[in-house]
Amino acid sequence: MKVGLTQMDIVWENKAKNMVKVTKLMEQAKQQDVELLVFPEMTLTGFTMNTAFAGEEMLFSETLQFFKDCSRKYEMAVAFGFVEDFGEEYYNKLMIVSKGRIIYDYDKIHPFNYGEEGKHYIGGHEVKTTNLQDVCLSGFVCYDLRFPEIFQAVADQTDVILVIANWPKERVLHWETLLRARAIENQCYVVGVNRVGRGNGLEYVESSMAFDPLGERMTKAHSKAELLTIDVDPDVVHEVRRQYPFREDRKMDLYETFYSPKNNQHPCTA
Repeated sequence: MKVGLTQMDIVWENKAKNMVKVTKLMEQAKQQDVELLVFPEMTLTGFTMNTAFAGEEMLFSETLQFFKDCSRKYEMAVAFGFVEDFGEEYYNKLMIVSKGRIIYDYDKIHPFNYGEEGKHYIGGHEVKTTNLQDVCLSGFVCYDLRFPEIFQAVADQTDVILVIANWPKERVLHWETLLRARAIENQCYVVGVNRVGRGNGLEYVESSMAFDPLGERMTKAHSKAELLTIDVDPDVVHEVRRQYPFREDRKMDLYETFYSPKNNQHPCTA
């Protein structure tokens, strides 16, 4: 399956202008036979805490309808970031639509409290997977990347993990390192899609990238292109796991005991 990674310069809090940018990228992707096109976190707004502006009820969402229409018109699946208003509780979401239907709906589990996201958005409680053209997909949002446990939770059922983000320039080394680590740990493709440009005083650089199940980079470093493409093959994932069955040596029952209250009651002593 051919996957497209966008590097979109999101116009701060301007849904209409960003819809124009999305449409142009969809047209480019169609010309390159992309089958799944991935956009960054909060695709049409940027990483805003203005929930009253960004949030939309699912049933009446213009943003959701726009991406559904794009998926039908351009005949490709689309992954994008979206803010749901659920009874005045707000969720930072990753959604995938295909043929006008929602096939993946994930709420960001870890709000970025360093940036006060947790004051405005509710964290999710579920990891999820979906199937697209016999490729098993999962996905997370930005700060989730720093928490390997949720990646481990979906890895056995997953060929490709998407991470959409608004990850600023000053910590882009962490972004690249963690994406590669998640690919190596979980022996699957990891696709990271980040925005570019400036928004709300922060700078974002070209850093959308993908890694294969061995942790090898699949995209050109520091590319200025608005659209990068890769091909993913579930058979490669299965072969890597067969050849290097490292994950079979995990001791999940033991690891769970490390997280129990009993094991967290005693301070470290000499």
